[in-house]
Amino acid sequence: MVTSAHEGMHRIFQERPEILTPVFELLGLDLPDKAAAYAVTTDATETRPLVRHVDTVLRISPSDGDDFLLAIEAQERRDAKKESSWAYYVAYLQSRYGLPVLLLVVCRDRATAKWAAGPFDSEARGWTAQRTRPLVIGPDNLPTITDARTAAEKPAMAAFSALAHADSPGSDAILEALGRALAEMDPIAARYFGQFLDAALGATPAGDKWRNIVTFVNFFPGRGTVIEKAYLDGVAEGEAKGEAKGEAKGVLAILDVRGISVSEDTRERITGCTDRNRVEGWLQQARTAERAEDLFADGFEESPESS
Repeated sequence: MVTSAHEGMHRIFQERPEILTPVFELLGLDLPDKAAAYAVTTDATETRPLVRHVDTVLRISPSDGDDFLLAIEAQERRDAKKESSWAYYVAYLQSRYGLPVLLLVVCRDRATAKWAAGPFDSEARGWTAQRTRPLVIGPDNLPTITDARTAAEKPAMAAFSALAHADSPGSDAILEALGRALAEMDPIAARYFGQFLDAALGATPAGDKWRNIVTFVNFFPGRGTVIEKAYLDGVAEGEAKGEAKGEAKGVLAILDVRGISVSEDTRERITGCTDRNRVEGWLQQARTAERAEDLFADGFEESPESS
């Protein structure tokens, strides 16, 4: 089952690609700050009976060299099936796009991270036909960010650190530093990271800790809490409708990145909805739906007043 933490561990690379350069530095690889990153389809299905999806795939365009693809997999536990799946992803993406491919596995568990480093060989009779060597980021090589100033300067890395160390003893210190750092950010960034960690940490002790922190952290002294500010900014119905339209564009963007076609009727149905809760539901469904029309199935059908 895909968990909130699983989604957060790879989605942050899509939504905050500025963490790519520091992550590459931790792995001993060079990537210039000016590298551009573009999300590409994560569907690696060749035949209909066998469906495969990479968690995140980015096309990296460094300022000092040629483009390459970065396939990112969030791994919660050891899974022997991944040894062949990862080899398939690398070979498939290289064949489809004609670009070299790097595989990055992000883990929260030390034992899983150690296993994920491989290498994984396809061999017989003493001959290795293919070797897969993932890059791995986990608790052992991702530093804990417990200084509020550093967290304010590098909030995406601090959030990633909080996710990777969510089950570690130092988790509380990271969350507290990031909570204090919210006061140094602009309201939009603070709201993003507050909500991102709320969703990614989910119903876990770390998630409870984070929600307790953001309830009491101020954007500015005497101006209310993060949660208060976020909701007061959008309390007017017109603003809420505006946010729904913005998130509707996000639904379409996710479907486009995943290579799912959207009919004109479906597009109008999505962009025309002003019910923010409904659109947020579609935003989650869009990450796993096989067809755009699946968004309207079951409990995700919009109410009459929302259209």
